[in-house]
Amino acid sequence: MVSPVGTSIQRSSSRPLLDLSGAAIHGNFEERDPTILLPNQSDDISHLSLDIGGSLIKLIYFSRHEEFLVNDKRNKSSPILGGRLHFIKFETNKINECLEFIQSKQLHIGDGDNAVIKVTGGGAYKFADLFKEKLGVSIEKEDEIDCLVTGANFLLKAIRHEAFTHREGHKEFVQIDHNELYPYLLVNIGSGVSMMKVDGDRKFQQVNGTNVGGGTYWGLGKLLTKCNRFGVVKMEMKDNLAKIICVLILFEDYRAEDISLSLLRMISYNIGQISYLTALQLGIKRIFFGGYFIRCHAYTMDTISFAIQFWSKGGAEAMFLRHEGFLGALGAFMSNNKHGLDHLMVHQLVERFPMGAPYSGGKIHGPALGNLSEKISWMEKFVQKGTQITDPVPMASPKTTGLGGFEAPSSKGDILRSDESNLNVGVLHLVPSLEVFPLLSNPKSYEPNTIDLADPNELEYWFTVLSEHLPDLVDKAVASEGGTDDARRRGDAFAREFSAHLARLMEEPPAYGKLGPTNLLELREECLREFNFFDAYRTIKQRENEASLAVLPDLLLELDSMNEKTRLLTLIEGVLAANIFDWGSSACVDLYHKGTIIEIYRMNRKKMQRPWRVDDFDAFKERMGFGAHKRALLFVDNSGADVILGMLPLARELLRRGTEVVLVANSLPALNDVTAVELPKIVAEAAKHCDILRGAAEAGGLLVDAMNNILEGSRQKLPSIPLMVVGNGCGSPCIDLRQVSSDLAAVAKDADLVILEGMGRALHTNYNARFKCDTLKLAMVKNQRLAEKLIKGNIYDCVCRYEPLR
Repeated sequence: MVSPVGTSIQRSSSRPLLDLSGAAIHGNFEERDPTILLPNQSDDISHLSLDIGGSLIKLIYFSRHEEFLVNDKRNKSSPILGGRLHFIKFETNKINECLEFIQSKQLHIGDGDNAVIKVTGGGAYKFADLFKEKLGVSIEKEDEIDCLVTGANFLLKAIRHEAFTHREGHKEFVQIDHNELYPYLLVNIGSGVSMMKVDGDRKFQQVNGTNVGGGTYWGLGKLLTKCNRFGVVKMEMKDNLAKIICVLILFEDYRAEDISLSLLRMISYNIGQISYLTALQLGIKRIFFGGYFIRCHAYTMDTISFAIQFWSKGGAEAMFLRHEGFLGALGAFMSNNKHGLDHLMVHQLVERFPMGAPYSGGKIHGPALGNLSEKISWMEKFVQKGTQITDPVPMASPKTTGLGGFEAPSSKGDILRSDESNLNVGVLHLVPSLEVFPLLSNPKSYEPNTIDLADPNELEYWFTVLSEHLPDLVDKAVASEGGTDDARRRGDAFAREFSAHLARLMEEPPAYGKLGPTNLLELREECLREFNFFDAYRTIKQRENEASLAVLPDLLLELDSMNEKTRLLTLIEGVLAANIFDWGSSACVDLYHKGTIIEIYRMNRKKMQRPWRVDDFDAFKERMGFGAHKRALLFVDNSGADVILGMLPLARELLRRGTEVVLVANSLPALNDVTAVELPKIVAEAAKHCDILRGAAEAGGLLVDAMNNILEGSRQKLPSIPLMVVGNGCGSPCIDLRQVSSDLAAVAKDADLVILEGMGRALHTNYNARFKCDTLKLAMVKNQRLAEKLIKGNIYDCVCRYEPLR
């Protein structure tokens, strides 16, 4: 929704006004999506909350960036602000750093002297005067238990890969049906242990607890080991504490880490046992653990999991939360009804992982640095040339954590991460325009990825492919920006960041949630955009589009000379042949050096021989006829020959047979994929030589005075069947149909044919997906490993998979 400058938008009677008067772009006018300042905004827009504990301050802030319109039955035409939810942590003994961060981002700006921020935790009382003195804001204390439960409920509903099990070092994410979430037992392990039976939103009761928790561990550990920090380190000793003490040797002969491990095991087993017995007594099957004591430490989670399994005889499992350290802060944030998130849906949250704050410590906080130049400079300090991860501040020797000289952390079950690396989670992008694709047969069981990267061999293969492709991608990204010194510096920073992400994921694959090719490819595109590379293949796409459009008229004449059945087969062959043009495939890049695009396309068409590796064409042909489908969604792939010589002629044939056509393309650039912004121009150029395309494009609103060079008298009577273009809400070579644009969801409701084209959309993702309509999946396999795994074939094999609605 676009509102005139100088107006205010009323969100609801309980929400403040957002004053847009005097709005102006801040900073570089040429920057994409520049920051807009609202100088006359005075109402409290409440976008900050904190959980101040004894050891850590957990801070959540919400940065808005767009105004959206959400329609629902409860509150029609209710505006909601999209934006980003950021998760930051500080050590409590460095409270002034936290206050400086809030001051620097102006997060506390509100209603003058009446500004109030929500805070939970003991520090809400301890530091109230300091917040008033330094920031001029008052603290409104929120109940800790209420915030914990509210935060947990929100995460379990809103984040797809939030809950996981952890056994013997292996993390496995658990998908929970929201209708079956309650009741559950929430065990929060801080200084003591609180256990809450949760029956719904704001419906809970504290049912048990124990004072044997983090405080006991810290107190006894300090007395026994003389350590002065609450940290867990690698321990080798397998005996328990009682056995250690009973052995007739000097206590001083035992290493501090051995004692600490035994103590940790004793307390963790005790907590696990009490938790299970409590759940058993209440008839609860789900047990979630959180709190500062856990902090995603592998050994701690393994020990609790073992206890639950042992006492339940395998009938129950312990589950943990990726954002567990932020439950209280998130609950405090959600308690404020002024942030405009009342009707937030699960699919409207997208988690991103910018490298704005080091995951191994350091003094830089927050996922957004002051400006791009500052971010580039920080990347140069943070990550050395290559993939070695370092700190921007002095560290101990490479094989230590800097916390006592013990071995470096690992993802294995008997080794633990340092305090500095915990609580690192992504930024939640709130995009109220995303929806679930309505034609999915079963959204709850839908899984886009066809390749399981839980397999170490698959993971290593994909990381090798992405790493080897990185230099070429950087070259093209820099060239797309004119090859300037600034572009080269940004390109190098992008390579360092993406390499650091890959290194992190190689060490700990589940670090960012459940991992598949979709996530890896999307992460790469996000990293490019972080450094202002918004279309690395722009010039290549333009060149290939021009070359393909030049030969399109001859192809259309050739097709028009055929009978209907021969033409349909030729069209499908053309789609498969044109799909070879993919700059994301090293095998295809090699082909570009052996001939022009048109030469390769023609050669590929001549080689088309049936049967293909997957060949359902005959069944598809039998279904096709005039008026066989009302509306078809064509998910297109690459620019150039792929879309112009492959998918556009197929769309033309469907239009000729009386079917409305919607071309579905990426909303944001990714490799050489065509975008929804580029497609109307391509269609307009193609329509200059085709009455069918011209009439359909005009009916679909794609042509606005685009055909001025064609004489009115030369036009034939044009059909009214529309050809439309819509963005899919995605910026990746793959697509997750649980998060598509509202525009796509709207046009999909009347569609009865879906055509998914290309490896990313039809093989890497959605090959196993089922739909509520006829579906055709078309792709040429350009990856030998995928060919072997998915279709038991070879590179350049073709897939024509037709799945009729039954």
